[in-house]
Amino acid sequence: MARDGGAPALLVTGGSRGIGAAVALRAAQDGYDVALTYATERDAAQRVAATIGEAGRCAVVIQADVAAEDDVLRAFAAVDDAFGRLDALVVNAGITGRFTRVDELDAATLQRVLAVNVAGAFLCAREGVRRMSTARGGSGGAIVTISSRAATLGSPGEYVHYAASKAAVETLTRGLAKEVAAEGVRVNAVSPGLIETEIHARAGQPGRIERIAPAIPLGRAGTPGEIAAAVLWLLSPAASYVTGAVLEAGGGR
Repeated sequence: MARDGGAPALLVTGGSRGIGAAVALRAAQDGYDVALTYATERDAAQRVAATIGEAGRCAVVIQADVAAEDDVLRAFAAVDDAFGRLDALVVNAGITGRFTRVDELDAATLQRVLAVNVAGAFLCAREGVRRMSTARGGSGGAIVTISSRAATLGSPGEYVHYAASKAAVETLTRGLAKEVAAEGVRVNAVSPGLIETEIHARAGQPGRIERIAPAIPLGRAGTPGEIAAAVLWLLSPAASYVTGAVLEAGGGR
């Protein structure tokens, strides 16, 4: 669909499935034109883009490994070319690595998780600020990072390495929010708990939702759509006085 110059422009990293796809689709419903990155699942990303098009919004699909600076630069350049502006950024792309205790963790898993979840988040946030900050000629905007309740809970016996990477994302969120608050850019995080996505099966525990859900005060896992609603609220003018916040969405856990 042709770009409507008056529509706000959003980039969602890791937008081919799960929470990222839900955010992209909800954003289109809320009037955003959406660019989304994917690492390997091109067909899934294109299905999301097709649905966005059916909703009457413009969609751009970009292959990028957020751990690679050249890929990040190329992705943001593609957004510049397609939209001519960037109003909002959702830093969602992330991986868990395999389930393991710390004393059985291999260096390759640790390095890859930190590269994607931490370095990737920094690189994407940096490029977002470079485009949105009024100090750099931008018109302001909003960034939402996706953390995890694991950052607080620690995830012992499962993936402490992943939990630590998400704690770093929360620190990035709080610090960056203070750096750019006077430059028209708000930075917040959503911290999901147990969510019904493929991430558990991909990490080797397809039954994790059923195992953990009974321990959640609300008695169930959340949905990607519920997280997307929280993200879009933080991006919206309704959250105009909110920055540096980490919004917990974990069903009480």
